[in-house]
Amino acid sequence: MSLVRDLADQIVAAHSKADLCIPIPEFSLASPPPLIDNEHAADHYELAGMVAAIQMGFIECDAKTLGKAWSRMVHQDGGFNPFKWPSRPEHFDLLPWTRNMNPNAFAECPKRLGLYAVMPDADWVKRMVEAEVPTVQLRLKSEDKKLIHKQIIQAVDAVQGSKTLLFINDYWQEAIEADAYGIHLGQEDLETADLDAIRSAGLRLGLSTHGYAEMVYADRFCPSYIAMGAVFPTNLKKMATAPQGLGRLYKYAQLMNHYPLVAIGGIDESSIHAVAQSGVGSVAVVRAINGASDPKAAVKRLQELMKT
Repeated sequence: MSLVRDLADQIVAAHSKADLCIPIPEFSLASPPPLIDNEHAADHYELAGMVAAIQMGFIECDAKTLGKAWSRMVHQDGGFNPFKWPSRPEHFDLLPWTRNMNPNAFAECPKRLGLYAVMPDADWVKRMVEAEVPTVQLRLKSEDKKLIHKQIIQAVDAVQGSKTLLFINDYWQEAIEADAYGIHLGQEDLETADLDAIRSAGLRLGLSTHGYAEMVYADRFCPSYIAMGAVFPTNLKKMATAPQGLGRLYKYAQLMNHYPLVAIGGIDESSIHAVAQSGVGSVAVVRAINGASDPKAAVKRLQELMKT
């Protein structure tokens, strides 16, 4: 284990100033520390990658994914170099084929979706169309099926004849019926949504991810775009993972750059330029628009700040 520890320490030291480390949560009986699987690891490079990732504050599933990636990188690149970081699809065993070669790929969307406004109702969707926002998501939270249906119909009507692309959050059945442009789902929705029905209807599919393990899992479905976050703290949604920060976002964007990418989570005027510099083609915002005194002016300002 001393060799593994030495390799892990080298990795951490090499990347300690790269904004990849986040504070490690306090462990308890209810929240135990991550497990290191000594028996099933391919080699000590995998173990070292896992140990280093845990020291850097990655959650257990991401640490395991990174461990395997470190092992592949060492063997593929001809040796261990702690100053490298797994960043190529083959390091993570991502699908080797292109979208055109994958019969199960979802319909394409633009590589750069631009400013992506996540709005709570159809009235806000209409306001975003008037502000010429390139991409908008209807994120409606309701148990009222009639209201959901009505709101989705109104949102789809609002973007008709415009250049604004509309994604519906969660309600995939209603989105298909309304002939929306696309659907956005969380990882938890993949087990219950009828992906074949979404694909057959020709709707685009965006998937949320919160780290390496979820990105690798999302890749199996070949979605239209991948959302990555939360980049910064946000109160709008309870997150299972800590804010990932800019350093991790830059690594995620480098790895997944064969997809249209959306950065999301706590992004505002003070951070949107740095986020856009990561290489993502889209930045999602919520309160930076609907919490502004002049939403239309906020849209214009955010779009200016996104320019690189």
